Amino acid sequence: MKLKFGTVEENVVTREEFPLEKAKEVLKNEVIAVLGYGVQGPGQALNLKDNGFNVIVGQRKGSKTWDKAVADGWVPGETLFELEEACEKGTILQFLLSDAGQIALWPTVKKHLTPGKALYFSHGFGITYKDQTGIIPPKDVDVILVAPKGSGTSLRRMFVEGRGLNSSFAIYQDATGNARDRVVALGIGVGSGYLFETDFYKEVTSDLTGERGTLMGAIQGIFAAQYEVLRANGHSPSEAFNETVEELTQSLMPLVAENGMDWMYANCSTTAQRGALDWWKPFRDATKPVFEELYNSVKTGKEAAKSIESNSKSDYRVKLEEELKELRDSEMWQAGATVRKLRPENN
Repeated sequence: MKLKFGTVEENVVTREEFPLEKAKEVLKNEVIAVLGYGVQGPGQALNLKDNGFNVIVGQRKGSKTWDKAVADGWVPGETLFELEEACEKGTILQFLLSDAGQIALWPTVKKHLTPGKALYFSHGFGITYKDQTGIIPPKDVDVILVAPKGSGTSLRRMFVEGRGLNSSFAIYQDATGNARDRVVALGIGVGSGYLFETDFYKEVTSDLTGERGTLMGAIQGIFAAQYEVLRANGHSPSEAFNETVEELTQSLMPLVAENGMDWMYANCSTTAQRGALDWWKPFRDATKPVFEELYNSVKTGKEAAKSIESNSKSDYRVKLEEELKELRDSEMWQAGATVRKLRPENN
């Protein structure tokens, strides 16, 4: 259906027009092989399984994620297989490894992409930056994308709660003539609230910008800046953390999610309203050049190159843990750990 988002009309697919039973009918003869059991794999695989689809998981035997898959109920030799065997068995290959992992496994996956199969992504990275990744699918398979707008953990949690996480969908290659039905059915099957249409390039450029921007990079930077200013001016760690993070995540963001920013403003004090309305534009003007620089770095492929280079190194996970430890051990997030323990629901 077509819906207006502001003044722009867009194509969206809802569960009403494409119900779960229709999705199951479309995919009744398919074997969905979820390749990778890291970030997106568990949520998508378990949601598809619980929704009644024929799902198998492909993962390296002996890895921690293999053990996690077993713990989640996947049975070795029945619904859990080594990656290559899963590639062979699947008619839809959900390529959900990390971007670096996809590059490494691509020769194996490509070998098993026989005519009529579908290659499914949840990120446009591998296809958009094919000159760097080498991921160039054969012409006789469907190449499709469903990208949940959140982590696999959130996708699963919301599914279990009876809710849905919005997802984008895209078709890069329609070899069978059924790519649209396949991709929408998969989007409904993994637990999407609704689906909005995009393409692989727009998905990856918006996603990389968002991750580095307001969703993760910018929010941590803003948290750190405000926390440090408050601490430098004599405020305690508890006060600084509550005013910087806790009130935002526990009180204000749920109000924004419920009815929008204006509704959240309307449910705050008049003093808070006045300050927010006076200061949001200076913050926009200060950060917009950074976002423009970021988007340009994404668009030109610089961010992709940096990701491929760093994530392909043998010591990547060791260095990642060191950088995450720096965040975890900072005073702000140590204060946060104590604040979370004190929440009423944890006592």
